[in-house]
Amino acid sequence: MVSERSNRICPVEIAGTLDNKIRRWLQNPQHILRSYVAEGMTVLDVGCGPGFFSVDMAQMVGTSGRVIAADLQQGMLQKVRDKIKGTELERRIILHKCDDGKIGVTDLIDFALLFYMVHEVPKKEAFFNEIGTILKPTGRVLIVEPPFHVTKSAFEETVRKARAAGFRDSEGPKVFFSKTVILTTG
Repeated sequence: MVSERSNRICPVEIAGTLDNKIRRWLQNPQHILRSYVAEGMTVLDVGCGPGFFSVDMAQMVGTSGRVIAADLQQGMLQKVRDKIKGTELERRIILHKCDDGKIGVTDLIDFALLFYMVHEVPKKEAFFNEIGTILKPTGRVLIVEPPFHVTKSAFEETVRKARAAGFRDSEGPKVFFSKTVILTTG
């Protein structure tokens, strides 16, 4: 998924800042995702970090759905594992460690969440091509990027690269202090 790890990736040591009450108030997962995630779906949370969105998505997909929480860092996946240990969510959330340069998921998905992580991907064309191979024909992808790391032109370039991989784009949901886009294939 991401290579050249140096300072491009959010370090595990600050994962606590990604999962707190203030963020939940400003970027409520249920509010942001309610139009995209439904019971029975298979959803992918790429760059899941400590599971801020994964846990809520697991509640939204219900017992018949599942969430693939994917991250490049084993430490982030361990944080998700610790969070769901001993709960019913252990059966709904599949933890997946990505390889450098590849997500590595083969299951077909209904929805992919790429929250504050696409700017960390050095080879976006390959990344979008891989997403395209696992997205169901009716599936959607939500990209959310932070304005403090991603300029307007950089975001537009990301969308152009997604289009080049065969995606169509439309306006994404309003997310506090963020740039968003929805991608579809058909």
